Amino acid sequence: MAVILALHAHPDDIETLCAGTLATLAVEGHDIRIVTATAGECGSESTDLEQTGRIRRGEAARAAQMIGAEYRCADLPDLSVFNDDPSRRRITEMVRWSRADIVLAPSPADYHPDHEAVSQLVRDACFAASVPNYRTGGAAPLTAIPHLYFMDPIGGRNRDGVRVQPDFGVNIEAAMPAKRSMLSAHESQNSWVARQHDIADHLASMEAWSMARGRHIGVTYAEGFRQYRHHPYPETPALQDLLGLLMILPPQKRS
Repeated sequence: MAVILALHAHPDDIETLCAGTLATLAVEGHDIRIVTATAGECGSESTDLEQTGRIRRGEAARAAQMIGAEYRCADLPDLSVFNDDPSRRRITEMVRWSRADIVLAPSPADYHPDHEAVSQLVRDACFAASVPNYRTGGAAPLTAIPHLYFMDPIGGRNRDGVRVQPDFGVNIEAAMPAKRSMLSAHESQNSWVARQHDIADHLASMEAWSMARGRHIGVTYAEGFRQYRHHPYPETPALQDLLGLLMILPPQKRS
């Protein structure tokens, strides 16, 4: 069995972008770890930073419990995540804590600055996690660099509106009930997403995106991923192999 870590910027990012894949892998007996870099404490207009962070950590923990996953927060400041050494050490500690074989990270290009910064931090933390002299805390260094994959950006586009195409999609039709339940746990975000993003129905927006990615690969619902294969990161298709027939190449990558 493999250990899979999903690490994104805020509570509800993972539920929107890869919860179906995590639920699918959990059913198969793999160990799932979920980490958010921040508690999303800026995501409210009705509660202060401390209360919002407490609420959102609780929502993330409840969502993770639905698939038997363990949740942790790296406690970086919301809307103030940067690719600096203290932040890299904190994210590296999270990767080491997870003992991950496979890491799912944010897209390098996305609408939110925290998403992009966390993407760089996770990429660099995967490298640093196996360097013994890079000290981060209580977790022991990994023995090897884990396999690294990027999730889709929100809406499948970068901040310039250009479509970001995945290397492959994952058929999550059977896992959609779990994905809906996990995102529904983030009740505090219903009014915030309506106010800040002009999205009246947070859940419906997630479903629409999952259906759009599904149409791209010929199924009802899907999630997309790109593998980071640059030296010295692992190039073997670890996640693809775990998913088997649920992994589907998009039309432009089919021979």
